[in-house]
Amino acid sequence: MKPSFDKSQLAPNNITLGIIGGGQLGKMIGIEAKRMSLNLAYLDPDKTCPASTIADQMIVSDFKDEKSILELARKSDVLTYEIELANSLVLKDLESKGHVVHPASGVLNTIQNKLRQKRFLKTKGIPVPEFEEVTSVEQARKICKEFDYPLILKACEDSYDGRGNFLIRSPRDVERGIRYFEGRKCMIEKFIHFSKEVSVMVARNTRGQIVSFPLVQNIHTNGILDTTIVPAGVNGNVESNAKLIAEKVVKSLKGVGIFGIEMFLDDNKLMINEIAPRPHNSGHYSIEACSVSQFELHIRAVLGLPLVKPRLLTPVVMMNILGIPNYTGEYSFRGIDKALAIPGLKLHFYGKRITKPQRKLGHFTITAENTEEALSTARRVRSLLRVGKPRGNKKEN
Repeated sequence: MKPSFDKSQLAPNNITLGIIGGGQLGKMIGIEAKRMSLNLAYLDPDKTCPASTIADQMIVSDFKDEKSILELARKSDVLTYEIELANSLVLKDLESKGHVVHPASGVLNTIQNKLRQKRFLKTKGIPVPEFEEVTSVEQARKICKEFDYPLILKACEDSYDGRGNFLIRSPRDVERGIRYFEGRKCMIEKFIHFSKEVSVMVARNTRGQIVSFPLVQNIHTNGILDTTIVPAGVNGNVESNAKLIAEKVVKSLKGVGIFGIEMFLDDNKLMINEIAPRPHNSGHYSIEACSVSQFELHIRAVLGLPLVKPRLLTPVVMMNILGIPNYTGEYSFRGIDKALAIPGLKLHFYGKRITKPQRKLGHFTITAENTEEALSTARRVRSLLRVGKPRGNKKEN
């Protein structure tokens, strides 16, 4: 383990931040870290992952590989992660040996299992939809009858962007859903007929200082975040309550770092959907539209530095740029020239070499005088900006 660093006397390049995961979130953490002159060590199974372009050291390995995580820890002053697939048991062992891991292994262990996450929240008196663990097809049918249709069957682990969800509309869907997740532990959750999906990014540092970003509205398509609108367009009481709930979640976890707290809004009532113990897609807008970004506050938090309350500087809309349906392979972006001529646009391309169906390849933000103008302009950009196959490439997978 490297000797403890004195955060009151930061010197250029004397701190190495170890990050498990080199995807777009890891890259964006790294871009902010480089502004602060930190060294970056990454662990990712893809040697050409987005963060590889800014890494000082790169370990190519599976996220859960014990030997590789230990190697990363030896190179780093502080360990963090951009993906819930990190190995919480190995991280717990590292903590017992004096290594600094934020958010802590116990936080990751609670959050990376959706059933465990919901049980934790319920014990803390934090509002969540009704849920039950699935133990058999017959028991699942019984739960569905009690909860009434529709319901959501969820894989407890290793699922994101809606890929771990199965909508049960009627009794005949129950067995089909169980088969869909064959061999995986599942839970059933009552379907919430929400008026809006909203989220709050919350940062907490090692001193217990906590700050929140504005409440945002999220629009999902096929379980994947499509659009984030800021401000969220709700009354002040809803926003205040959302921030109180989100901060209670992070305080209850004793989490250190940035957290994305996703919620359902139904008739001015809020319920937690999911928690992300890392920067989140719905917080990308903060790079252009806030006084401080989610990535800077994550770094400040895990290094034990002071946090400042984020201020929203301008209304903003963020839209994701996703891969082509039914195609895996190399790709290119089309319409960049026309899109870049539009005022208020900021493009973010992640640098992934291969596209897959619905894979997140980038995003863009539009800042404007109001959300209506930002949304209208964002839709115009989307009509211009396209992901395409390389010229002459007719292969489809």
